[in-house]
Amino acid sequence: MNESSSPRAVAVNVAANTNEPGFRGPVYPDGSFAYVPIPESEATLPRDRFPVDEPLPTYADLDVPFALPDPLRDRPVHMDPEFPGVHGREHATYGDPYAVKAGPIAELEPGDWLLFYATLSLRPAGWGGPGTDPAVDPDLVDDDLAPDWGAYLFAGIRVNRVLDGAGSDGPSRAAAAGAVPTNAHLKRDPFDARVVVAGDTQESGLLERVVPLSTPESGSDANELVTDLSSDSGKGPWWRRPLRFDESATATLLDRLPRQ
Repeated sequence: MNESSSPRAVAVNVAANTNEPGFRGPVYPDGSFAYVPIPESEATLPRDRFPVDEPLPTYADLDVPFALPDPLRDRPVHMDPEFPGVHGREHATYGDPYAVKAGPIAELEPGDWLLFYATLSLRPAGWGGPGTDPAVDPDLVDDDLAPDWGAYLFAGIRVNRVLDGAGSDGPSRAAAAGAVPTNAHLKRDPFDARVVVAGDTQESGLLERVVPLSTPESGSDANELVTDLSSDSGKGPWWRRPLRFDESATATLLDRLPRQ
């Protein structure tokens, strides 16, 4: 692998939100968190046509420290991104069908970082799950966390390979299956990813603690990691946009990531 000695980074918004499946994942007062994927919203292939012999995961298969609503437990999950050792996965992969995110991701090279952030709701330690919303004691909350909800970096993939179809609508199903056979987009019918990323399984994964992108005062206000380090202005709904970081900004950002 011709790995970059001065990596760049792109951060994209993923994971559960108030639209899908109807709640955000939790961030706890000490900055720990739970990664909750979105539901699978598209038609999928029969299992015998998956590139690998495995079932389509459901919310009941997730390893989360709270109870999920019974109607959600049998719902299929779009397990993307996937990280080694998280929710039973073994690989580090990501696929994206949307041009606004696929474009910046396609510019990444081996050794660069694809980072992931999510909007997370502040919940007390021992939170029971959606529908059980006891108040959080503000005296126990770390100073850098936003009240109610905020945007937080929570994971990263160290890029090994990016496939984007060389200017077409995306890589072929066959090419993607050769690079990221377990990725959730390869279970969809039709295959819809405009870009897929295969990552280093040793360096990719969840952070030990979230890194806030919001200010401690408000989840909707961007902090200096967005306004000073990324190419984004931090104005408007910045927490829905991909964030680009050049080599210098990435070096600063990586120093702040509490990687496992």
